[in-house]
Amino acid sequence: MIRLVAFDAYGTLLDFTSATARCAAELGDKVSTVSDLWRRKQLEYTWLRSLMGRHASFRQVTLEALEFTLDATGLQDPDLKSRLMALYDRLDPFPEAAAAVQAVRDLGISTAILSNGDPDMLSAGLESAGLDGLLDGVLSVQVAGLYKPHPDVYRLACDHFGVEPAEVAFVSSNGWDAGGAAAFGFHVAWVNRAGAPPERLPARPEIELKDLGGLAGWLGSL
Repeated sequence: MIRLVAFDAYGTLLDFTSATARCAAELGDKVSTVSDLWRRKQLEYTWLRSLMGRHASFRQVTLEALEFTLDATGLQDPDLKSRLMALYDRLDPFPEAAAAVQAVRDLGISTAILSNGDPDMLSAGLESAGLDGLLDGVLSVQVAGLYKPHPDVYRLACDHFGVEPAEVAFVSSNGWDAGGAAAFGFHVAWVNRAGAPPERLPARPEIELKDLGGLAGWLGSL
């Protein structure tokens, strides 16, 4: 019954920590702090802008989150800021990402990205990671003018592919994103790379995976 598998991009297929890892020499012992805070503020700003009705591009949100992070950590270096932003367009894929997406395609199921990222960011990132040729569609929240987990964002996948929510399997490493997709009516796999506890949200994913390696087996059981 599954006709489409929609993947989140950042943290699910693309490793957002790879940007700060490549700047380890400049960041020193603050690598993990910068990576974690940058990501947290990036997500917070998407949620807050959606609540305020003040949408901005994901690139702008990512930049503003980075500026906050560099201020908070005492690393206000324009060259470092520029380098980190450039690296965000060339994030490393997770080692199993390409094989996992190909395994879905081998099942005869369409594949897509459904991401907060801007179209140009996603295009650059997926091409750099070698994943662009494995996808039947790349959907950005830019069309909706809202960020996840608003239901209108998940609806983009249904409208674009002409499918019902129950015909979609959504895959994300973010517990809150998995909860939002499940609340919309998707089948959801949560790729819990960090070993985090489950979110206390109205809906929960159907399965928890350590990485993308078990995805095709789960799909085959639906």
